[in-house]
Amino acid sequence: MSNTKHDFRIETLGTPSIPSPIKLSERLDDYIANYVSEDHRIIYDIETSAAKRPKALDPKELLEPAGPRKQVYFDGPKVKAAIVTCGGLCPGLNDVIRSIVMSLWYHYGVRRITGIRYGYRGFIPEFRIPDMELTPETVAEIHQKGGTILGSSRGHGERTEELVDSLERMNINLLFAVGGDGTQRGAYNITKELRRRGLKIGVVGIPKTIDNDLSFIEKSFGFETAVSVAVNAVAGAHVEAHDAINGIGLVKVMGRESGFIAAHTALAINDVNFVLIPEVPFDLDGDNGLLAHLERRLERRGHAVILVAEGAGASLMPTSETTDSSGNRKFGDIGLYLQRRLNEHFGQKGIETNLKYIDPSYLIRSAPANPNDSLYCARLGGNAVHAAMCGKTGMLVSQVNGHFVHVPIAMAVAQRNRINPESALWRDVIDATGQPSLMKN
Repeated sequence: MSNTKHDFRIETLGTPSIPSPIKLSERLDDYIANYVSEDHRIIYDIETSAAKRPKALDPKELLEPAGPRKQVYFDGPKVKAAIVTCGGLCPGLNDVIRSIVMSLWYHYGVRRITGIRYGYRGFIPEFRIPDMELTPETVAEIHQKGGTILGSSRGHGERTEELVDSLERMNINLLFAVGGDGTQRGAYNITKELRRRGLKIGVVGIPKTIDNDLSFIEKSFGFETAVSVAVNAVAGAHVEAHDAINGIGLVKVMGRESGFIAAHTALAINDVNFVLIPEVPFDLDGDNGLLAHLERRLERRGHAVILVAEGAGASLMPTSETTDSSGNRKFGDIGLYLQRRLNEHFGQKGIETNLKYIDPSYLIRSAPANPNDSLYCARLGGNAVHAAMCGKTGMLVSQVNGHFVHVPIAMAVAQRNRINPESALWRDVIDATGQPSLMKN
């Protein structure tokens, strides 16, 4: 139960006054789907205590539900929309693009849809990157493929004035920004600059972070696919470890600051003996360190599987001051580091081991979305279009407590979503692996 105050109010470009081209119902029990009422809200913090009275609900701490409204702000046939995909690849990007295009075209009559290629740099004239016209025919089958037909790249989201200049030159009315923390920070800054210039351009984000680490996002698209591919990698590592003398399977997955993929993968396959994540520190040496516990595991069972998130064990390696083009601090390779240290440790002790190291990161990133993710992407994209056409801006579409909702971008990027080591999720991981609760001396 949180005492943190939230402000979920969504910025709008103006009062919607155009009747929606989507014909729905305002009545109940007529077997026809209803418009979403602007008065309807979703409770974010649903936890309370049996010993206390439920707290009063502050309207600004309630979430707007996503979905079509009776009145819209933009006249579809006069709209020009742009879609940009930024950052690393992730399963489901093409699904989101397809959903946005289909919703704009068939629900609202938007006929001018531009794909911005290779991330934010596609807006900047110096790169001379041509745009892509998007139509239902262009996107009809792209959901069957991994990656993004628009291409993607990191960085350049900080060049706010140039990006807004391009939006003006291109006569864009709606910008759909598909990406993670850096992308959405860029989208938020674009929103502020548009407001400063008095430009009525809507900016709506679709959160894409394979690590599942954006705040107020219960599940980012591509996450389920990432876990399913990671499970296959762990299954292979387990076979290699089980069928060798003192076999060790070491698998590294994504997770710079959050270990959700590692935690969910361990629970999904239940063949992992040690899960290492950024949120839980661990020692390698000493009686309560990983090496000692691994040695005891091999003595008992003759094999072991270790699953490590890329940001785990950062304190064990030299600190890097360099960053990538998105501004993320570059980490040393924890997988290669552990491979070396494990081989050194058992070699010095004269203990025969057979270690297999698997890094499936790019197989995971480039995979097509599985059916669950495809469904989720379709709903995220459609709801992003409904929000944008109603004049909502500076927001992204999320799912909270089972409902699709609008979340201000400023709140989503304020801090990272991370695993709480004292949570039920991590407790279940500890139970499934049998590893010590804390491997610190």
